[in-house]
Amino acid sequence: MAFNATLETQDDIAKITLSGDLDRKVASEFQAKVEEAAKQDVKALVLLLSELDYMASAGLRVLIFAKQKMGSDVTIYIVGAQEGILDTIEKTGFDQSVVLLPEYDAAIIEKN
Repeated sequence: MAFNATLETQDDIAKITLSGDLDRKVASEFQAKVEEAAKQDVKALVLLLSELDYMASAGLRVLIFAKQKMGSDVTIYIVGAQEGILDTIEKTGFDQSVVLLPEYDAAIIEKN
């Protein structure tokens, strides 16, 4: 499935929606969206992954890049990750650096 990444910023929350297959060929598209989000004054980066079918190690590297680029004052939420992607995130320990949510929860994300 073709990869797609879109960025939407509202108030002080940046949301990147990912869909398709995230591999090394398209990881730069995801990284460009992270860089664009980092230039904005946001308190949260929300990665909406419910439509992301596959993530290679290159995608994980961009997640780590996002954590570094956004800085410690920005909370990163990973929302709706499918089981295989969630498993990778947890096995690498990256789940300790982000907030994992099964679905978008405005009460949690927008209150911080």
